[in-house]
Amino acid sequence: MSVNRRWLLARRPQGMVSPEDFELSEEPLPEPAEGEFLVRNLYLSLDPAMRGWMSDAPSYIPPVGLGEVMRGATVGRVEKSNHPGFSEGDRVVGTFGWQDYAVSRGGGPMPPTKVPDGVPPTLPLGALGMTSLTAYFGLKDIGRPQPGETVVVSGAAGATGSVAGQLAKLWGCRVVGIAGGPEKCAWLTEELGFDGAVDYRAGRVGRALRDECPDGIDVYFDNVGGEILEAALANLAMHARVVLCGAISTYNAEAPPAGPRNYMQLLVKRSRMEGFLVFDFLDRTDEAMAELVPAVTEGRITFREDVREGLERAPETLVELYTGGNTGKLLVHIAD
Repeated sequence: MSVNRRWLLARRPQGMVSPEDFELSEEPLPEPAEGEFLVRNLYLSLDPAMRGWMSDAPSYIPPVGLGEVMRGATVGRVEKSNHPGFSEGDRVVGTFGWQDYAVSRGGGPMPPTKVPDGVPPTLPLGALGMTSLTAYFGLKDIGRPQPGETVVVSGAAGATGSVAGQLAKLWGCRVVGIAGGPEKCAWLTEELGFDGAVDYRAGRVGRALRDECPDGIDVYFDNVGGEILEAALANLAMHARVVLCGAISTYNAEAPPAGPRNYMQLLVKRSRMEGFLVFDFLDRTDEAMAELVPAVTEGRITFREDVREGLERAPETLVELYTGGNTGKLLVHIAD
């Protein structure tokens, strides 16, 4: 290619993210300077946190600026290099953005890393990527499940939730997943080995959780927030732990959510609710990978990738992430 297609943030979303929030730009192919290397992006990861990055509001990371390339993690191939640590042909994973090509100096808070030989190019963005690290540290360090306890995971058919639930099973827990629709619920129980599943689209989530968890919820791994978080709080066991990983049901709301209104259940049940960011645990990546890599490669952790074709489809595909249109890790295939 002689041009670099780049998706720029054109406006701040109001409510639900829209393809009109982005603008496609074509620029000359960049050339790496001394100490830089040029990456050809192959796959782009679409993640719930992107909605927050598009808002001009205080957060754990600066927002994407208007007119800037939309932030996103990718796996790519080094095309040219003037950097001593990277060679032409290396496969790398990094935050290279919504574009065909990117130039990098190899630094930053999340520096690019090489993908080992033999590892499929999508795994560093999914089952062996940031979402699985999020599941591992959120469950192990914040949830602290013990064998025999009941663990409930919302957003359980997503990239993070599906791994969190499977890790809980590997660690000897009884696991119930919350997902949208009978197909996703069947995937949880029939393929991933969850002990039960609750279809939130069927309604009466609180009652369904009581039926599935008659002794209460010991660990609740929350990816969605809102009314489902309230339903889980209403069904906590004594001394439960609530892991705040995300709140995808509220990311596109035009006004802040009203609750949870029943947070006093934490007092009644002497329970703890704690949020976390995976970035705080990156110095322990080797520890997590020592368990995740064999579990994934040996099939003890099953995963699903939802791959869409073409960089041009990235904005419309991102919308599906917030409307439940994907199962498993949502990726955009940019090039071979």
